[in-house]
Amino acid sequence: MELWVIITLAAAAVQTVRFMLQKQLRSAGLGTGGATFSRFLFAAPLAAALAGALIVASGAPAPGMPARFWAFALSGGLMQVVATFATVALFAERNFAVGIAFTKTETVLVALFSLAVLGEAVSLAGFAAILIGVAGVILLSRPPGAAGGSPWNRASALGLLAGAAFGASAIGYRGASLALEGGGFFLRAALTLAVVTASQTIGMALWLRLTEPGALGRVMASWRKTALVGITGMLGSLGWFTAFTLQNAAYVRALGQVELVFSVLAAWLVFRERSSGRELAGIALIALSIAAIVLLA
Repeated sequence: MELWVIITLAAAAVQTVRFMLQKQLRSAGLGTGGATFSRFLFAAPLAAALAGALIVASGAPAPGMPARFWAFALSGGLMQVVATFATVALFAERNFAVGIAFTKTETVLVALFSLAVLGEAVSLAGFAAILIGVAGVILLSRPPGAAGGSPWNRASALGLLAGAAFGASAIGYRGASLALEGGGFFLRAALTLAVVTASQTIGMALWLRLTEPGALGRVMASWRKTALVGITGMLGSLGWFTAFTLQNAAYVRALGQVELVFSVLAAWLVFRERSSGRELAGIALIALSIAAIVLLA
């Protein structure tokens, strides 16, 4: 099994834990903004420390960071904030497993963004495997018990927003990592992560100060819980960034749909939620897509 596959599977597992923690934080009174901010607050110093340690250990100068790197890193970071905010808000609309599934509309968008922005195409077979996964997401696109009418609703809008923003952030992160001048793949991933999380923390702190007075204080007062979100967020992001450095972002994100399987287990075992037959059929299609990606990429 290739290294990027192992790293992606690990990142998906850690990200599932982080979303579970964020869902609990939202219900504990931190709100959407506070739960989203907790994702970045404690991750930033950890990411900076890791990047610094790797630079010192390498004994070489830090990789050069041209303007192209900053453009990709900062735009990717902004899109991830938007995507995370939309995902946390979506938890109030659907159950945990289906909420995560909505964000998987990103896979086709990542393939298109990757071709348009980075000039990296996926094979026809790989794109077909991605479409199978999208078909699974479509089965999950309506609220339980809905009969007739439009499939579009607040939940689907939030899911599509999250998917598009996650897709744009993936392209930004791969582009930033590849734009660094020098360093091994792990150092480039860690340095990109450090820059991104620092910018996200500063930006979100200013946003919350203006739009949600008291939110920063509530996050800090719940530091025991928010610190866990930050740690899992940093580890998960490090996995994604490393995988993006090694492989086309479209394949990484498509394989990352295995997170849905993990979130179903979490919904059943932790939140005592259940999925309908239609939702399980959608999940089965996504699992088939994952298997095909591993074999074809």
